[in-house]
Amino acid sequence: MSADPSGLRAQTSLVTLEQPAGHQCLCRAAGKLTKFRIKLLAGDKVLVEISPYDLSRGRITYRERNAAAGGPRPGGNRPGGPRRR
Repeated sequence: MSADPSGLRAQTSLVTLEQPAGHQCLCRAAGKLTKFRIKLLAGDKVLVEISPYDLSRGRITYRERNAAAGGPRPGGNRPGGPRRR
């Protein structure tokens, strides 16, 4: 399920998500989002796993990439392109 982070809480890693159907849930970043400290901004599209026991809680498992943002270079991160072996 995809959602849009609306309320970010600075001290904790909890985010209030507003889903397109109008449902709100309190979610935290999980897995590699936490490991690599990937930032979540208001307006980012994310994938959410909702807990089957409490529908107001969930985990953010993926943040979709923004095509308008720069992102990695097309030839890799090296100035001359990817290294050839």
